[in-house]
Amino acid sequence: MRRRMRIFVAVIFALSGAVPGISAAQSGIPGWLKAHVGTGEGQIAPVVLSRARALYQERVKRREVRNPCYMAKDATRPGGSGRYYIICEKQRVFRAVSSGHGNGRKLQRANFANGRQCARHFSNAEGSKLTMGGEYVTAKTRTSFKGYVRQSGKLTPFHRTFLLFDGRGETSNARERAIGGHQAVFVKWQCRMQMPRSPYADEEGYVPVGRLVDYTGGRSNGCTTWSGEATREILRLVENSPTTLYIYPEGRDIDAVARAVKARASLADAGLYWNSACLREIGAPRFWPKRKLQPVINRWRRSLPKTEPRELPICR
Repeated sequence: MRRRMRIFVAVIFALSGAVPGISAAQSGIPGWLKAHVGTGEGQIAPVVLSRARALYQERVKRREVRNPCYMAKDATRPGGSGRYYIICEKQRVFRAVSSGHGNGRKLQRANFANGRQCARHFSNAEGSKLTMGGEYVTAKTRTSFKGYVRQSGKLTPFHRTFLLFDGRGETSNARERAIGGHQAVFVKWQCRMQMPRSPYADEEGYVPVGRLVDYTGGRSNGCTTWSGEATREILRLVENSPTTLYIYPEGRDIDAVARAVKARASLADAGLYWNSACLREIGAPRFWPKRKLQPVINRWRRSLPKTEPRELPICR
């Protein structure tokens, strides 16, 4: 009876559009890359690699991408683990680095906040601060001033480069959401200092001063974040040469896994994938479609009281 139920569930998920993980032998990947395929630490799950390669090969065939490398991310893995992948097949390069996931929000009408280690909630709604799986292509970069920080005993302006992503389908609003990649660090402003000769001074001659906060492997505002070393490598890789990025899971995957968990079915038997450690922690994932979550976020924003911008104290 249980076997019949598992077969029935697998058929239902297949009809729902869920794509099963494809084995290394079946996917036609190069032999050297097969050692990196799996669900262990530092490996890439078969379905993630299969979709990332298919996206890359499609864009190369259409001559939209000429970069010899492509990238992928498995947002079902725990934070701090190697869940962001840089793959250069001709050079036989495979690297797994840590990457953050969207922290979400806890609103009165909807709680879609994620934990530090594992992501349960996903969405493509603007302002959700959540990760959205699917297809992306890297675009141009923007470098902006974030504040002055004290380094080697002196105040130094800190700049952070933001790599824009262009999406398709569920990720087509990536620009609207200001979704991209950057180093997992920000300047926590503490005070303002008078520095009228600085090109970053305001009308009164003040500049913000703070301390650097590194959150590598932690949560983000929905962007893809990396360590300083990984950021420099990725920015060099895509400079003047865009490439593809595939982020797993998509909405269909999340819904299919949630149904499997509810039915107490085996993910493997149903041809589905989710990192087992994170699945134990979150119980079941949830996808919040833009059409449902966006109105909630918009109503919350309209309800916020109007306040004057907080003025930083003067540095002593």
